[in-house]
Amino acid sequence: MQGKFYTAPLPPQLSDSNRRIIETNTPTTRAYQIWKGSNRFFFGGRFIFGPDARSLLLTVSMIVIPEILFCAFVSQRLIDEFSHHFGNLIVGLSVALTVYIMLLLFLTSARDPGIIPRNPHPPEPEEDTGSCISTDWAGNQNGAPNIPPTKDVTVNGMVVKVKYCQTCMLYRPPRCSHCSICNNCVDRFDHHCPWVGQCIGKRNYRFFFMFVSSTTMLCLYVFAFCWVNIEKTMEAHHFSLGKAFLKSPVSGILILYTFIAAWFVGGLTAFHFYLVFTNQTTYENFRYRYDGKMNPYNLGCWRNIRETFFSKIPSSKNNFRALVRGDSSSVYNPSISMGHAMSPDMPKRSFDIEMGKRQAVAAEDFEDIHSQIDSIGRSERCGTQPRHANWDHKGNWEITPDIHMLAAEFGMQHGSTVREKIHGVR
Repeated sequence: MQGKFYTAPLPPQLSDSNRRIIETNTPTTRAYQIWKGSNRFFFGGRFIFGPDARSLLLTVSMIVIPEILFCAFVSQRLIDEFSHHFGNLIVGLSVALTVYIMLLLFLTSARDPGIIPRNPHPPEPEEDTGSCISTDWAGNQNGAPNIPPTKDVTVNGMVVKVKYCQTCMLYRPPRCSHCSICNNCVDRFDHHCPWVGQCIGKRNYRFFFMFVSSTTMLCLYVFAFCWVNIEKTMEAHHFSLGKAFLKSPVSGILILYTFIAAWFVGGLTAFHFYLVFTNQTTYENFRYRYDGKMNPYNLGCWRNIRETFFSKIPSSKNNFRALVRGDSSSVYNPSISMGHAMSPDMPKRSFDIEMGKRQAVAAEDFEDIHSQIDSIGRSERCGTQPRHANWDHKGNWEITPDIHMLAAEFGMQHGSTVREKIHGVR
């Protein structure tokens, strides 16, 4: 008789009615609102920046303020000294180049650099893999101890090792790396640039290179015409060089500033020219990956240039504005589906979904709980189990976690009813 009424505990699954409540009442959000990376989004997820996007204010000011000084204090003398149209052309070109640089800066910092979407769970281990797994790897994978840390892939006839990313739970594509600042895996990761507040990757490297090289041109342009202004001042007033600088101090300040800046951005431009010609990334070059061995991505100088500047930019693999509706699996920690305990740090959005589910429970669902308690009570009265039986014992019956959760929620509103039911059972 006891074997008939006391069975093994049921698995922690939601009932159909509760699952329906979650699916119909969970608030709909955009993908960028629950993004796990450290990025910052603006205008409803249309623009994506890095976590250090505030550095853009410094970068913009370092470009725009010298240009304003040039136009306000230096250009007027150039317009007077040269023919009217040529003087206006000098000023107009500097303004146009500055606007162009601002556009390139925006295209570099406000777009997806090539983020690889995360996997919701680790990939299935391959049966034919022969990779060795370290003990550290096996102990830190939370349910995926059979996933090797590296895997061999073939690129242009050469074998390249790709690493498994524990954060994104995927094997990184070749040349992909995980940015610790943005907390994303970025395709063809070059580096994270604090001046633009964004990772530099496959989808924005072209704009970054054009931004750096164009800034170098602007520095040299302002530097040259500030010297022209000093020379015209010396000729017009028969001044020495020192007196000419005193007559036009802004020109002297801009000469010094653009000279220092040109060394910085000019050197960076030359370095990236070398990287483009050899088809390397900054990350690869700093790690000396190709010293003493052939670069599998080097296609020759002209083909490398064509690949960098004239190939089609791939579309983003992420739709940050996509509507995302939470389901029942989002209520629990994903490790539960792999047979492991729930993490004590439940994400806030999962808690919000859970609260929304609780508030959406209707009266008839609560009556279902009462009926389940009644049926269990009748079963116990028909059996031989004593009243003080341990409900948590594996050999006895259990109430599923969703029933506990709903009963606890409605205990305040229906306290007397629940107590009567429970006392009736006992």
